[in-house]
Amino acid sequence: MQPHLHWFRSIFAIAIGMAGIALSQNNPNAPTAPNKEAPMSNSPISIIRHGIVCSLPQEKFGYFGWPSVTRQDDGTLCAVASGLRFRHVCPWGRTTICKSRDNGLTWTYPQVINNTPLDDRDAGIVNLGGQRLLVTWFTSNTSHYFSRDPNNWLKKTFPPDEFEAMGALLDTWTDEMRAKWIGSWFRVSEDGEYWGDFQRAPVNTPHGPIVLADKSWLYLGKRWDLNEKKTMHSGGGPIQAASSSDEGKTWCMLGEVPLPEGMYNQIAYEPHVAALPDGRLFAAIRYEKPFQVLFSESSDGGVTWTTARPSGAMGSPPHLLLHSSGTLICVYGYRMEPFGQRALISRDLGKTWIQDIILRDDGPDSDLGYPCSVELADQSILTVYYQKCGAGEQCSILYTLWKLN
Repeated sequence: MQPHLHWFRSIFAIAIGMAGIALSQNNPNAPTAPNKEAPMSNSPISIIRHGIVCSLPQEKFGYFGWPSVTRQDDGTLCAVASGLRFRHVCPWGRTTICKSRDNGLTWTYPQVINNTPLDDRDAGIVNLGGQRLLVTWFTSNTSHYFSRDPNNWLKKTFPPDEFEAMGALLDTWTDEMRAKWIGSWFRVSEDGEYWGDFQRAPVNTPHGPIVLADKSWLYLGKRWDLNEKKTMHSGGGPIQAASSSDEGKTWCMLGEVPLPEGMYNQIAYEPHVAALPDGRLFAAIRYEKPFQVLFSESSDGGVTWTTARPSGAMGSPPHLLLHSSGTLICVYGYRMEPFGQRALISRDLGKTWIQDIILRDDGPDSDLGYPCSVELADQSILTVYYQKCGAGEQCSILYTLWKLN
């Protein structure tokens, strides 16, 4: 066996041996977790506890990122991520799932539910009713970033032997394989355990579509335009809505979100949308320069959208949750010091906002974020995200349990 193939197959040895690796509350490097509710003076929220969904901080293939979470009708929490990776950018990402049946106190070991030949990133998960689940992700052509040029940025960040091992794998990727697997994808599970066929979606965003009251899907995402060879997402398309009344078998393309003068589609992506009780769709969008959240709304089911406007939140990407109290919650990663996860909330369906609510601010660096929230039976909120437990470690999937005051 050639050395680089032996190194590559070590991924699977890690997966098999995971039962012996500390996860969740057994990790000695876990962040400090309050044992009781910790309200700040005049704070609109109280932190109940912080915890760990999945952490392999010292493992070579222990990087987990870009998670989502949902709650099945029986109360089971399901958190997905791009996991068992080597780095933030590498060809080895696959979609993993962890489950909790005690409101997040303990979690199952990560199970691989999807592993295409390309890098599988940004996992989303949606409750379709009962135990049925939808999982979404996109594939990335890592060879687009790879070069043996001495000035290549990946070469500067990888140890030489590991860089060459990655190159040996990427050398096996053909244009035919890239064209077959590049895309925005989804799969449906009828029972939350076994997953159906790979299906393509016309747009993509980290947390997937939402299910409307009539059971149709509304998917607001980056339009999935490809380059000339059909081997790489072009990245220049607009934020656009798509709807499906047959669970993704067919799609109807709806309206694009217009940007104000001086803003560009190339650096607007990763939106999320919530359906409000007054019939509006409310969208939050990542914008890169400056790094912030934009808001837009639709009053006609996504056919037309208001021009995106700054929210005041200087972080991203966002996730929206309409709480049972009527409060609209937007969480986002905060990649300036102090690094962490933040929220803004609106008690009038998006007209005014309470800004800069800190969920945590103990991140060792800016490789964090992509928070996603779900409401529990007692009206508390569980928000999952990725962040390092300690400096120099691999990224973990963590959570914060909190409530509105």
